[in-house]
Amino acid sequence: MNTTGSEKINVAEELIGNSPSIRGDKTALYCGDTTVTYKQLAQNINKFANVLKGMGVKPTERVLMVMPDSPMFVYAFLGSIKYGAWPVPVNTTLGERDYHYLLTNSEARLLVTLKDGKAAHVKTEHKCETVLPFEENFQEIFDSASTEADPYLCAPDDIAFWLYSSGSTGKPKGAMHKHMSMLYTADTYAKDILQISEDDLCFSVSKLFFAYGLGNGITFPLRFGAAAVLLSESPTPDAVLETLDKFKPTVFFGVPTQYNSVLKKIDGLHLPGLRACVSAGEALPPEILKRWRSNTGLEILDGIGSTEALHIFISNRAGEVKEGTSGRLVPGYEAKIVDDDGKDLPDGETGHLWIKGGSVTPGYWNRPEDNAERFLEGGWFKTGDMYSREDGYFTYHGRGDDMLKVGGIWVSPMEIEYTLMEHGAVSECAVVGQEVEGLIKPFAYVTLNDRPDIGDKAQLSAELIEFVAAKLPKFKRPWKIYFVEDLPKTATGKIQRYMLRGKR
Repeated sequence: MNTTGSEKINVAEELIGNSPSIRGDKTALYCGDTTVTYKQLAQNINKFANVLKGMGVKPTERVLMVMPDSPMFVYAFLGSIKYGAWPVPVNTTLGERDYHYLLTNSEARLLVTLKDGKAAHVKTEHKCETVLPFEENFQEIFDSASTEADPYLCAPDDIAFWLYSSGSTGKPKGAMHKHMSMLYTADTYAKDILQISEDDLCFSVSKLFFAYGLGNGITFPLRFGAAAVLLSESPTPDAVLETLDKFKPTVFFGVPTQYNSVLKKIDGLHLPGLRACVSAGEALPPEILKRWRSNTGLEILDGIGSTEALHIFISNRAGEVKEGTSGRLVPGYEAKIVDDDGKDLPDGETGHLWIKGGSVTPGYWNRPEDNAERFLEGGWFKTGDMYSREDGYFTYHGRGDDMLKVGGIWVSPMEIEYTLMEHGAVSECAVVGQEVEGLIKPFAYVTLNDRPDIGDKAQLSAELIEFVAAKLPKFKRPWKIYFVEDLPKTATGKIQRYMLRGKR
């Protein structure tokens, strides 16, 4: 492990170490009909740490977690860190082949999962024990474990846990995160942008195994003595609305597709107590922001983060939202926009976004070539996103491989998508480049709102093309419109445009 300086910390201890004496019976977690106080949380984290000790798990060994959002997830995650093991929460919707890869790649010593889950059936070539935390046998061991545990102290730059990238275009990569990284995201974004306090109640539709959800549901509320609402089931629009109505959170974390889905279910929704709405995972179309504001009276703070940076590093601010942008730099982070050769570009020009900050991973597990390509001297990380900057605001233009060169001119698919979204018939859309007689042309894949007046699809297609041509330069209008039932997406809600290329 890499160590710097003589200071020793443990982020689990930093987040809740003094909570029993300071906050005691204050509620830390809500999940369904279950509530967990800060005192209970601290005790159960210690219990899980002692379970690991009793099983002979060693510090730095990996604990792969395939679990729904629940208090037990928090016990396992922070209990592993407190003990010195490295928890690795992963997507709960994968297949057995995916879990075999993740278990093997991480060389996991322990798998924590559900009895009827796909991960529980995976056989590995290395020693990996399985723990089923919701089964009676484990509960007996857990209940009898000591509620006291000493933290495994490390240097701030030592590794605390891993998160795997989504693997949308290849095998997932294990991003290793430091103890200081969780605190860094809380003390920059959560404090400076959201102003989270002990009076807040946070609710995130993004699950805890995502970097975004991990900050929303664990790091931020626990760092500042707030509370979190955990939703174990899938965040369907009905489940989200029911949770908002039942618990009345003050801070809501969503993704664009979720906001869009909820908007279809509401009409003048009243959300008492809700003071902040956040979006990340995919750029927020201005049309969704306008409709949300019109329906709820609340603005959405859109931002950009990544698994590698652990949370949001560019964000809009309350009262200073600029539609169609990701906002401005979060204090504590730096960014620059460069050309293909890494040279700085002036404001207004589109290029590759590089960022640096204290929460950026030191690298991927066992991926030296990727590390050499993405992590540069001076602490810069190549995000893979295309951006422009003007007056301090950053505008997203797509992933590097999503950009289109039409007639020798770079075209952002986002610009065309945002324009299409302004049409009343369009629910969602994605624009990709397709080759036509040796030239790249923009093609649009569109899902429609459930409206009885939509009528003939061929006529609507022509109407949409002209709608875009009237608002943008004509070379940016879609060459053709394809109407589809759904768009391919990652579990985080990001549209997988690469899956649409070549699809006619």
